[in-house]
Amino acid sequence: MTVTVPGTESTDSNGTAGPIEAAGAAEALRPHAEDAFADELRALAAADDRPRPARWRLSPWAVATYLLGGTLPDGTVITPKYVGPRRIVEVAVTTLATDRALLLLGVPGTAKTWVSEHLAAAVSGDSTLLVQGTAGTPEEAIRYGWNYAQLLAHGPSREALVPSPVMRAMADGMTARVEELTRIPADVQDTLITVLSEKTLPIPELGEEVQAVRGFNLIATANDRDRGVNELSSALRRRFNTVVLPLPGTPEDEVDIVSRRVTQIGRSLELPELPEGADEIRRVVTVFRELREGVTGDGRTKLKSPSGTLSTAEAISVVTGGLALAAHFGDGVLRAGDVAAGILGAVVRDPAADRVIWQEYLETVVRERDGWKDFYRACREVTE
Repeated sequence: MTVTVPGTESTDSNGTAGPIEAAGAAEALRPHAEDAFADELRALAAADDRPRPARWRLSPWAVATYLLGGTLPDGTVITPKYVGPRRIVEVAVTTLATDRALLLLGVPGTAKTWVSEHLAAAVSGDSTLLVQGTAGTPEEAIRYGWNYAQLLAHGPSREALVPSPVMRAMADGMTARVEELTRIPADVQDTLITVLSEKTLPIPELGEEVQAVRGFNLIATANDRDRGVNELSSALRRRFNTVVLPLPGTPEDEVDIVSRRVTQIGRSLELPELPEGADEIRRVVTVFRELREGVTGDGRTKLKSPSGTLSTAEAISVVTGGLALAAHFGDGVLRAGDVAAGILGAVVRDPAADRVIWQEYLETVVRERDGWKDFYRACREVTE
């Protein structure tokens, strides 16, 4: 016997979720992907004449175009959401069109959450069916919970059941997301095994079950640094097709990613668009890449790597912070002094060991680099 999940009755005749307008959505600090890029998604849907899997808003080709960018026949420009190998995106999208779940794996800062959100937005038009993994994530977050007032008053019933995002996605044929899967306790992780293998979620208290309808799938993310925290069981890992997201392959790619994201974040924070910021972005990216890889860009000098990840996401944070400093306390131009403190905070996580590594890098590399005197002085000022 199957059960209708409370809270999922607002689907239309095609089984796709109807729009839910939240008060103040236009003022959201960080709009969901389906809201922030609604115009692009509508343009893609209008131009998309390729076959679509059941309950997908777009065809696999259009989903990949949404993530990678392109120009439609009517001239609409689709901005890239992910800068990286095309084949990675194609494999991820194709996985979602099968009965296997998708695991996005990579070091911190490789845009796993970003890609997950945009995949869900393009496929289902809703990226909010999300379980955030932590050490305290309970089984109810993946299966279902109960309205205890209803439960105590009337006992187990459909009205007392509180569906999880995964249960709602199964009932509506949509895409669910589980972030930081390896941070979830192992016994809670394994709750997903039946969901992913049998495509059903039993409700023994009611003697019923929720069966996944066509269109349901799940995207999980995990980072390489968490291996061994709550490592996935082999049974659960077999239910996923794993796609590894690499760090940006070239400095140019990373500069492009940082520039795009900083521009988007700056607009959402209503920061003025600052001129002449490209040089500082390139310097931040250069510092992060060299320390991360343990060698200077020209390959001539070996370096010690600090304990932090120095990811692209951290570079975005450093530049965004510098942008705010330049806008509110500077002359409106992003300069070395605006990003120096942010870089120091990102690099020096271990006050003893990392500070030595950073000072050595400043004196042996930055100090001798042509055109970096202002950057060297700014970094020395905040380091001392």
